[in-house]
Amino acid sequence: MRLLILGAGRMANSHAKAFATIDGVEMVGAVDTDPAALAGFCDTYGIPRRFASLEAALAWGEFDAVDNITPDSIHHPTTLAALRAGKHVFCEKPLAISHDKAMEMVEAAEAAGLVNMVNLTYRNVAELHKARELIAAGTIGEVKHIEASYLQHWLALRDFNDTAGLAGTWLWRLSKGHGSNGTLGDIGIHILDFTSFATGQPIVAMNCRLQTFHKVPGDRIGDYVLDANDSFIISAEFGNGAIGVIHSSRWASGHSNDQRLRVYGNKGGLELSHGHWGTLLRVCAGEDVATSTWREVSADPVPTNYQRFAEAVRTGIQSEPGFRHAAGLQKVLDLALVADLDRREHQV
Repeated sequence: MRLLILGAGRMANSHAKAFATIDGVEMVGAVDTDPAALAGFCDTYGIPRRFASLEAALAWGEFDAVDNITPDSIHHPTTLAALRAGKHVFCEKPLAISHDKAMEMVEAAEAAGLVNMVNLTYRNVAELHKARELIAAGTIGEVKHIEASYLQHWLALRDFNDTAGLAGTWLWRLSKGHGSNGTLGDIGIHILDFTSFATGQPIVAMNCRLQTFHKVPGDRIGDYVLDANDSFIISAEFGNGAIGVIHSSRWASGHSNDQRLRVYGNKGGLELSHGHWGTLLRVCAGEDVATSTWREVSADPVPTNYQRFAEAVRTGIQSEPGFRHAAGLQKVLDLALVADLDRREHQV
């Protein structure tokens, strides 16, 4: 697979390192509007062709697939351009900034018969796949109750009295006017996927509360109005009738980047925790339920999203997580914003 890297920012380094380890993948070109960033990136990874625009890269055209690592709002137009040119696309999350735009991308990819995938990072966690396998096998019986969280503490670590030292590449994440949908938009899609993939159950109805906490007088730093949400809570009904809560915050002291999922059925329970410290999957089922005995479960490694994409392009067989799945998650996120405003439950 001859791969074009679209965007040479921080995340591009993770992608390039991953694709560089896959046999048969050759990074033949890269695109960025910042000449210095582009030169440094291409020099680091030995990428021969350099382009200031996607249009120029497409005019050259000597590649099979595009790895789209542009800002969120740019995913839609750049992906559509790549698909029109007959290129397979691996896109960073979220697929688009709205469900309508995401569905345009789904329909374009499927109509063209091109491989399309979204980099939902936690699909690389082997224990998540094992949890899905155990739940699907009926190990904990019929799922009744679900709890899921994604906790970060980076806002709790900031000194908001030192406004001079607050400016940086992260400040835009606190401002709607600079393209942020807050915690919901940044990591909401990850915990929704974490939950729906493990349980095998889609969300069919939901309500949501968002909260933005006071940080500085006037909640503004220079051009940045600090109005993006810091925490969210979603109450949900799932496809099989189970109910649950999904929540996230950037103020969770002691949690640098931690996901947790608890799933309880009529024959047992399953708990999955994942963070910088590692991953733990535990099950309490069968005879262990009476004694509240939890047993750790191991998991065999799974292919990464990068490996699955390369294999899908090689074989021509679509793999997951694909655009259609990501668009479904985006619909829930869109409804969460609406539900916070009208304080009503919405059908998905």
